[in-house]
This record gives sequence, structure tokens and C-alpha cells, in this order.
Amino acid sequence: MAARAYWQGQIRLALVSIPVQVFPATKSAARISFNQIHKPSGKRIRYQKVVPGVGEAAAEDIVKGYEVEKGKYVLITEDEIDDVKLEAKKTLDLIQFVDANEVEFLYIDKPYYVSPEDDATAGEAYVVLREALKATGKVGIGHIVARGHSNLVALRPSGKGLMIETLRYADEVHKPDAYFAEVPDAKPEPELLSLAEELIERKVKPFDPKAFSDPYEAALRELIEAKVENRPPESIDEPQIGAKVIDLMEALKKSVGGKASTSTKKAAASAKKPAAKKAPAGKSSAKSGSAKKTSSRGRRAA
Repeated sequence: MAARAYWQGQIRLALVSIPVQVFPATKSAARISFNQIHKPSGKRIRYQKVVPGVGEAAAEDIVKGYEVEKGKYVLITEDEIDDVKLEAKKTLDLIQFVDANEVEFLYIDKPYYVSPEDDATAGEAYVVLREALKATGKVGIGHIVARGHSNLVALRPSGKGLMIETLRYADEVHKPDAYFAEVPDAKPEPELLSLAEELIERKVKPFDPKAFSDPYEAALRELIEAKVENRPPESIDEPQIGAKVIDLMEALKKSVGGKASTSTKKAAASAKKPAAKKAPAGKSSAKSGSAKKTSSRGRRAA
């Protein structure tokens, strides 16, 4: 069964319009979810909407409310919400282009695939836009209106196609200052830095998402299957948590096998090499004066 489109419309760049469909790139069905069960009867627990001191509330008596202060609400009806919903604008206007690395991961919310409509002209324009974005290293920024909400989005190339990422607005993101206040300002020692860089370089390889899986999800599935089959669950390896690092230098050296590379050794030697000592001003003057006196005595003797 084909996925349902999240949005349908057209991408517009100046006078060029490209009819497209937008589909969710992720799925949540892969994750395990639980229901609450009444243990004695084995039946699922249902929730009732109850008003304290009144009892169960009828569906027609329930409206939305926004809490303006503790215990006080502004009531909003569905009709009032519908009146302020944005019209379903069917155009993604690319109003700005920025370098791809300018859009920080912090602002990225959800990814979506963008596919062209079954139209030869649309397909050609789609490919031209994709290649232009690749060649320039840019992403397009614009708005789409979906399900009554306006979403800021970034349009970028992805393999053979295009994708959009919905973006968070600035007021939805915490400022980092308070969280990084305790980070030291001092620069690390060159030898420590070289060891850390060497450790990173040794573990560099192409990213393959298929090489990773969720160990917690796997453990849950094994537990469920074991219960269905009425058997004990197979043992699941648990990651070992290391002790607190006391000597960072020693820990890094052990991590790289105790053998530092040439660049690391050079960095260490440079860090340990003492600076040339300058003679104190007083002593220098005294030596100079003594030399002058000796020279003068020599001339007199002559």
C-alpha cells in the first residue's frame, strides 16, 4: 500500500513551478509500544474523562482551554480555531538559499521525501533543481502550510531525489549558554589533543545506518518472544560502563595501544621543550659593566 502524502503542491523558484508530493521519511511502527492491562482480568484499561466533583463529562461538553494562570483558563471552541487556521497554501516558495552546513542540526525537526508528480516536464525541472542545489552546496528555505499549520522547511538534495526537513523556529530552541557555562575555557595540552585525534582517525569509516540497531528494542522483543513461547529469555550482553577516568593521558595512551604516532610525539616534544631563558636585566648590566672595567684596566696597563 502506497504511503499517504503529507503534502501535495508545487515548488516554485521564480517562474518555474514543479508539482510534487511530500511523504514522511521515518516510521514509528518499528518501535514497541505497550498498553496498560488490568492484571486480575487481563483486560485493557480504558480512560474516562472525569470532572472533579461533577463526574464523567459528556463529549459535547468538552472544549479546549488555555491556562492563563493557575486554575484559570481561556476557553476556545473548534469553530474559533478553524477561523484562524491558515489556508492550505499549495506552494512552497523558495524565498532564500543558504549554505548546507548553516542549518544546524538543532533546528531540524522531521525529514520528508519529495517526489515529482508523474509528469515529464515536472521530472525534468525536478532533476535540474536537484543538480543545481548539489553544484552550489546550498539548501532552499521556505514555508509550507500542512494541516492548518505553517512549517518552515529546508529543501536539500538526497541521492536521486530531494527532501525537505521541517525546521524549528528560534523561539522553540533553548539557548546553549546556561548548559555550557561550566565548560573550561583553557585549551587542551597538545599531546592530549594529538592522542585524541589519533584515536578518532583510527575509528573513521563510512557511515552505514544498517550497521546499527537498538539494543534495548532487541532486548524487549526477545523478552516478549520468550514469554509467548513460555521459555526463559536468552542472555543479552550489557554494555560495560567504564570507571571514572582519573588520568586522561594514560587512558588515551592505552586507547591507542600505548604507541603514539610521530605527530603525537612531535606535539609532546613541542609541549615539553623549555623556552630559552633570558638573563635578568640587572645581571646583564652588571656583566656589561664588568667587561668595560676589564677593558679599561687592560688599556692602562698597556
